[in-house]
Amino acid sequence: MCGIVGYVGAQSALDVVVAGLKRLEYRGYDSAGVAVLADGGLAAAKKAGKLINLEKELKDRPLPTGSTGIGHTRWATHGGPTDTNAHPHLDNAGRVAVVHNGIIENFAALRAELEERGHELSSETDTEVVAHLLAEEFSSCADLAEAMRLVCRRLEGAFTLVATHADQPDVVVGARRNSPLVVGVGEGEAFLASDVAAFIAHTRSAVELGQDQVVELRRDRVTVTGFDGSPAEVRAYHVDWDASAAEKGGYDYFMLKEIAEQPKAVADTLLGRIDAGGSLTLDEVRIDDSELREIDKVVIVACGTAFHAGMIAKYAIEHWTRLPCEVELASEFRYRDPILGGQSLVIAISQSGETMDTLMALRHAREQGSRVLAICNTNGSTIPRESDAVLYTHAGPEVAVASTKAFLTQLVACYLVALYLGQVRGTKWGDEIRAVIRDLSGISAAVDRVLETMEPVRALARSLADKDTVLFLGRHVGYPVALEGALKLKELAYMHAEGFAAGELKHGPIALIEEDLPVVVLVPSPRGRSVLHDKIVSNIQEIRARGARTIVIAEEGDEAVAPYADHLVRIPATPTLLQPLVATVPLQVFACELATARGNEVDQPRNLAKSVTVE
Repeated sequence: MCGIVGYVGAQSALDVVVAGLKRLEYRGYDSAGVAVLADGGLAAAKKAGKLINLEKELKDRPLPTGSTGIGHTRWATHGGPTDTNAHPHLDNAGRVAVVHNGIIENFAALRAELEERGHELSSETDTEVVAHLLAEEFSSCADLAEAMRLVCRRLEGAFTLVATHADQPDVVVGARRNSPLVVGVGEGEAFLASDVAAFIAHTRSAVELGQDQVVELRRDRVTVTGFDGSPAEVRAYHVDWDASAAEKGGYDYFMLKEIAEQPKAVADTLLGRIDAGGSLTLDEVRIDDSELREIDKVVIVACGTAFHAGMIAKYAIEHWTRLPCEVELASEFRYRDPILGGQSLVIAISQSGETMDTLMALRHAREQGSRVLAICNTNGSTIPRESDAVLYTHAGPEVAVASTKAFLTQLVACYLVALYLGQVRGTKWGDEIRAVIRDLSGISAAVDRVLETMEPVRALARSLADKDTVLFLGRHVGYPVALEGALKLKELAYMHAEGFAAGELKHGPIALIEEDLPVVVLVPSPRGRSVLHDKIVSNIQEIRARGARTIVIAEEGDEAVAPYADHLVRIPATPTLLQPLVATVPLQVFACELATARGNEVDQPRNLAKSVTVE
């Protein structure tokens, strides 16, 4: 989950690296550090806490100017967030500097070996052993890339490593196994980073790194090899967004900006999905239609917010394709011996494309002979590369840790996959598919309308800042939305928040209802699912009779709920299956405003990082 930046070129490495770390701080903010090669030596600085602490340290104690450097912003795993445990880590001679993302599982044995040979290690981290191992190997081969290959062959676990050596001042070397690392190629300069956001202000030309590969960066060339030294085939690609997309653009928080970007993100995800013949097309489907017609079940694997998108997708897939659909937490999937085979289609949903739990679930599915389709926002990431098909969401960069526009675009992508399967399998006619696409095309404007009416929601959120608990209820596709609303409050406001299926209320959760307890209720349309609507109105009456403060989200024109709502939030009328696309937005605004009122850090909530790249 940590953020990594490496640079070699003609600019000040320190300036480039620190600017890159600012763009990656969403990946971890327990500590930060940099190392620069200059004047025949290596200079480093690192501080616990957020990046601003490192910037103050650099202002008080400037490092020498150099044109090669590396940097790191940390989400702690091995060892607490202290100055000593912060990266970079150096060898005893201070000639090697290493930054690392991931976990080295056999570090204890390696550390014991090093200490037996007289090495002194000062931190609690697994990373420091790599610096010492690299120093040993470099002393024999005098080539940092070769030393990295030799060290990587000894390491177990998931890791990205980036290193420099004072004896090779114009070289940065990186290595990747099950953890993100991307190369940026400029004019007379090159970059390494966990995410293209780190170098997007300098170049939009990127190179993918594959599994178990080492990359050597020099000013004039990039060389990629396998851990065994064999030449690797590289795939270049162009990043289709620029630096301004990763800036706040006048908003107080990235989350506010990303909430506001949702209408455009939804429209971009739909762009170009219907071909000249009126058929639905996806990005990179390397699964033949004949194989899709043989699919006997769909399994969705995802984590967190993406898991809630998968829960909603289940309703659409089963309704439109008549295929059974299971939704699994990726972190549990491979450990429970799931029943899969060649006729199973596994859909892996991940914003970053690097979520380790989802990647491991994907690999398990492929080992069982299943086909895998990825829904992802990040071009060139691991999950799409290891899948048989991919549907990119085109949401643009999402920097805030709490997901907003990624969730809505994942929903749109899930609907598109369901429609595509219906098209291929003949369970949906072409005119039916085009009708749903028309409805989806109207969602962008509907989300815009929701955003224009959010001031009462913000005021309500501020009024609840002293509450300890908020409950969320929903039925049908409203149930996963309730779960998502509760998750947002947990992430941002640090409140006790729970989402329940409204029909389960009388089976236990109603015991939680007490005087003035805020309960958010998502009401299905009275037009499409009238029986569900009537039942949830009964639920609202039940909790209000017990003193709950009812916050009701209902579509325009639904007057049946008005008498029972202490606070009524209107959303545009949409087809039932698509309602989550508009119903989720008030919950995002609500959580963001409530967290702000409680004085919390909205973009970087405590203990969380954007991309979970360890299990």
